[in-house]
Order: sequence, then C-alpha cells, then structure tokens
Amino acid sequence: MTPLRLIHGAAGLVAAGSLAATVWTGLADRGVALAFGALMTAGELTRWSDAQARRQAAPLGAAGSLAYALLGAVAGRPGHQDAAQVVTVVLVATVLGAVPHIWSGHPTADHLARRVLTVGFAAVCFQPLYSQGAFASWGGPAYALLLLTLLALTSLCGAVLAAALAHSRTRWPFGPLLREELRGLLGIGSTVWATGAVMALAVAVVGLWALPVFCLPMLLVQHSLRRYTAVRATYRQTIASLARATEIAGCTPAGHAHRVAALSQAVGRDLGLTGCALTVLEYAALMHDIGQLSLVDPVPGGATADLPVAEQRRIALLGGAVVRQTGVDAAVAVVVERQADPCREQPLAARIIRAVNAYDEMTRDAGPDGPLRALERLRLGTADDYAPEVVESLARVLARPPGGRERAPVRRTALSDPVPGWVTHG
Repeated sequence: MTPLRLIHGAAGLVAAGSLAATVWTGLADRGVALAFGALMTAGELTRWSDAQARRQAAPLGAAGSLAYALLGAVAGRPGHQDAAQVVTVVLVATVLGAVPHIWSGHPTADHLARRVLTVGFAAVCFQPLYSQGAFASWGGPAYALLLLTLLALTSLCGAVLAAALAHSRTRWPFGPLLREELRGLLGIGSTVWATGAVMALAVAVVGLWALPVFCLPMLLVQHSLRRYTAVRATYRQTIASLARATEIAGCTPAGHAHRVAALSQAVGRDLGLTGCALTVLEYAALMHDIGQLSLVDPVPGGATADLPVAEQRRIALLGGAVVRQTGVDAAVAVVVERQADPCREQPLAARIIRAVNAYDEMTRDAGPDGPLRALERLRLGTADDYAPEVVESLARVLARPPGGRERAPVRRTALSDPVPGWVTHG
C-alpha cells in the first residue's frame, strides 16, 4: 500500500469512527462547538493556494482547529468535548469551508486528511488526560508550556504527513521535502500553533469572546501573506516575460525557455533541491539564453550546446551581465554565467541547466527516437561535459508517469509523445 492510500485510509477511519461516536453520544457544549466550527469554516473559506510553493494555506482554520483540540475550559467552566467530538467538528467545518474550493477544482483530499490526522493526534494527547483531571494541579506557566509542547509535536506530525503526501504524489525525495516543511514551521507555522495555544488559554479564561479578538490579528497576517504571494507571482511573471524576449527576437524556438525551466525544476527536485535553491534554478533556467540578445549574428535555431566552448562561455557571460542589469537576485546571474564552465567547477543548478538545455536542443525535430538518442549522447558526454548524477536524474524524471511530477509546457504536433508524459517537440 502506498503512503498516499495509507494516510487517506487512516484519515478516513479516524473520521468515520469519530463521526459515529459523536452521533451515538451526542454533541456536548453545542454553543462552543458551533462557535469553533464557524471559525474553522471561515478559515477554510479564506484558504488560498500558493502555486509557486505548491501548498495550500489556511492559517485561521488551522489555528482554530488546534485551539479546539486543546480546549480544556470555557470561561472557567470545564469543557465536555472528547477527542471524537473534536475530530467531528473539525471534519464538518473543514468540509463545509472546502465546498467552494472543491467546486473550483482545487484538490482538497490531502489537505483534509492532514487536518483530520493532526487534529486527532492533538485531541487524543490532550482531551482524555484533561477530562481525568491530570492537569488540574498544573500552574499557569506550566499549563501554557504543556499546550505549546503538544502543538509543537502536532506541527511535527503535520510536517511528516505533508512530506509523505508530497513524496507519494510526486516521487520527489522524502528527506528534502521534510526539511522544506520543517523550515515552513519557522514562519507562518509557528504563528499558527502559537495563536492556537493562546486562543485555547484565552477562551478558558474569558470565554468565546476571545475568538473574534484573536481572529483579527490572524486575518491580518493571512492578508499580508496573500499580498506577499501575489507579489512573488508577479515577480515570477516578470522574469518569465523577460525570458520570452529571446523567442520574440527569433534567437530561440518558442517555448524553449519554459520547457528547460520546467524540466530543470523536476530534475532539481529529484536531486533534493528545495526552497530558495529551487527558485534560483527556475529563474536561471528561464533566463539561460538571454545572452543571445547581445549577439550580432544569432545562433542558428538558438542551439548553443554544439557551439565551441569559448563561444558558449561568451554567451553565458553576456547573459549574466544582462541578468544583473534586470535587478534579479545575483545568485541567478551566477548560475547563468557559469552554465558553460567546466562541469566539475559548476554549481549544481548550472549543471542541471546545461544538461537539460542540451536535451531539449537534441530532441527538437528529432522524431520518436530522439529522446532515447539524446539521453545516450548525454551519457557519452558525462566524462567531460555533463554531470553523471544530473543525466541519470534526468532519465529518472523522464521515465516517470505524468502525475508524478511537474509537467513541462507541451507543443502539440502530429508526432506521438516519445517519452510518456513529457515534452513533445514540433
């Protein structure tokens, strides 16, 4: 059984069992459950998808669900919700809030499974012990530290689940995916679980009036994150537009830069690149041919892989100079400049772009057997020109089914796709 089916199956069992138990015993503290359910539903309705980071964010819904899982008392009166009721309320609220996202075609199954399992973990760790009076003698600071500890463990559980789901769907290495999720906990993740702990403590003292008080700061944070995401998307679109300048000028074939960028990202993921390193790789791949704009005589077909080494380096240096003038991160310019250096002296991103660019040029108008011949040529060049680990990673990426990674832009032709799920060249 794959991790994806295992996680979805476990979430389904937990959800079904909790729902059955709650229906059997009835809903305790209905007003409290309704208030937290409304908060979580509102949080899910305002959830957005960050396409560049490939994750969905619902900080308000996550904070509210964690606060309900660790809720002990309401305005000094002990609560009566058990772990099953917590999971049921979170499940119903998340599903209700996800209806517009499902209608819009956004994937929700992984998000829902992760939410059910993480909240279930927190509720099972806290609610049975609280109902038995295990924390009755704990002082204020100790109790707050307990909640923060449980939330930290819950966040780690959520990071492992998110990495496992991503690994199962994409076949990218699990370790780098987990490190990326753990780095995310230091940002908005820490804000979410800290807000969840404070919300649970505030409700225990002042009652449900604490919910709207703590909703406002979280909504402001969420609004700021959405603005940041929009700015980042605009920045990427600007770089993509700059990359098309070589195509508009007739220096490179249509779609070449975007194909190289998409395939380079997939290879980078396969080799364990994440976060900023993957972003630098994408931007450098989009702009790797921009140096050709400075040439008096264009390279025929934009094919630089077969040029003399000295000419390749000159074009690469020209490209790096152009990138530096655009105000893009200097790390992108370094990768563009060094894509024609000796293979053993290049950074990993430059090695990837060099191999992927050569592959795209070799398979252009090459017929159904072009990809296999191109890979063979790349393997023969691993002694001097191409990094062996990059070529083998490229072969693994090309052999995967379409659902196992990012898809590169495809230009429709009359030829059949020579490599399943990847790029067909016209």
